[in-house]
Amino acid sequence: GEHVVESGGGSVQAGGSLRLSCTYSGFTSNVEMGWYRQAPGNDCELISTISSDGDTYYLNSVKGRFTISQDNAKTTIYLQMNSLKPEDTAVYYCAPYGPGRCNAWGQGTQVTVSS
Repeated sequence: GEHVVESGGGSVQAGGSLRLSCTYSGFTSNVEMGWYRQAPGNDCELISTISSDGDTYYLNSVKGRFTISQDNAKTTIYLQMNSLKPEDTAVYYCAPYGPGRCNAWGQGTQVTVSS
């Protein structure tokens, strides 16, 4: 079956960096994977996607700070997050691209950025 495991979250001060990892399996080989986040009281937000061909998308507010990548085996995607801001605080989820993907597969990983 379809399986997703996110890791790499933590607590950092503003300006710090974190690298999130997502290992996935059970999806089609050409699946477009994405990172999403949800802060308390907020809607699920699409942050970034990467296609099987390596094409990427970024939410405007993270452009230039976050970088999505994937391994050659197409089993793991990463999100390198630099220059973190308090407003980046959220639970981060990995899932195939689509609507309503927060908490749809993995448990997510908490990112907390303090000022």
